[in-house]
Amino acid sequence: MLDIKLIRKNPEKIKKACKDKQVNVDIDTLLDLDLKRRELIQELESLKAEHNKVSKQIAGLSEKDKKEAILKSQKLVDRIDSLGTELKSISKEFKAFLLSVPNIPLDNVPVGNNESDNQVLKKWGKVPHFSFKPKDHIELGKILDVIDTERASKVSGSRFGYIKNEAALLEFALVRFVFDTLAKLNFIPIVPPSMIRSQAMQAMGYLERGADEVYKVEKDDLYLIGTSEQSIGPMHMDEVLKQEELPKRYVAFSSCFRREAGSYGKDVKGILRSHQFDKIEMFSFCLPEESQKEHELFLSLEEELVRSLKIPYSVVEMCTGDLGDPTAATYDIECWIPSQNKYRETHSTSNCTDFQARRLNVRYRNESGKLEFVHTLNGTAFAIGRILIAILENYQQKDGSVKVPKVLQKYSGVKIIKKKRA
Repeated sequence: MLDIKLIRKNPEKIKKACKDKQVNVDIDTLLDLDLKRRELIQELESLKAEHNKVSKQIAGLSEKDKKEAILKSQKLVDRIDSLGTELKSISKEFKAFLLSVPNIPLDNVPVGNNESDNQVLKKWGKVPHFSFKPKDHIELGKILDVIDTERASKVSGSRFGYIKNEAALLEFALVRFVFDTLAKLNFIPIVPPSMIRSQAMQAMGYLERGADEVYKVEKDDLYLIGTSEQSIGPMHMDEVLKQEELPKRYVAFSSCFRREAGSYGKDVKGILRSHQFDKIEMFSFCLPEESQKEHELFLSLEEELVRSLKIPYSVVEMCTGDLGDPTAATYDIECWIPSQNKYRETHSTSNCTDFQARRLNVRYRNESGKLEFVHTLNGTAFAIGRILIAILENYQQKDGSVKVPKVLQKYSGVKIIKKKRA
């Protein structure tokens, strides 16, 4: 949520931000509602003050004057009640408008309409050249008996999969590897709830647009998280953090759930785009002046983790039209997928500035004693399913076996994944 004072002062800037993000919000209507709301508040305060004055005078008046004063007092009460009802209605409409305004992109974010306007910043690693036709992760998963989408489809429907045998060992090897790596930077390891209340999900900025992507348990008014950040941010809702403990960093492992409503017909087979997947996510609460530096740190950590696996990747800066509502800037990392002969998104890291913190009411007290909102950031350490795809396809051998990245061997106890004997 943006500060309404910022919108009042810079309406044209906010309108441009909405246009650049391709979000249709009537800022003029929002400002009209804001003006009416403030006028009503002012009038109500004036009427309440007048009512208090009349009420105090009643006891000392003559019977005749007392009746007139009581009548006047009642009229004031009726007017106060009427305006209070009107204020409640306008305030509700005002809040809905305010919540629908997206975060402002940072000045250095490229302006564009969609992912085709995103900018590739760098590429790392040599794309593998095989002496044979490389198999995709679906075929490798069957041959090696490490991914089973057919039985998952029988049990749960499309876009689900069983992660089995060495792939299951690799999943938890990845978790331990990340937790060990990030412990050196004082990340707090955490396994958060996978279901959160409506208030928490809305505060994170995922319900105004994109609600079709999330699963909701209607009976209990709970949402299944689509990423750990949705569960971590609300941890400190309505809290005042100590300045000296910032940045406060978490690394979380959780199962995540997405409808993939907008991806009908895309990546239906395999586990690239699943309804349920496991993920290791980084999250940070930091000082406002440190958030851009923290964002670069998160990107560097993501690169370090992928480089440790020796998987080729590219770094992409997202344009304004491809940014989510809460984000002010986002980088993606795309790993090379041999079977598709292209890079595919495996990581993302975003700076949400004070947008989420303002909605969550997470603040800190600065050196002068003033309360200010923190900035929040998130970043993928590993989306397990997608990084398993990258490992299987990039490390495959001619005989159908798959080597395990050296850095994961000590955690998994596996050096090579071979075809199972019948």
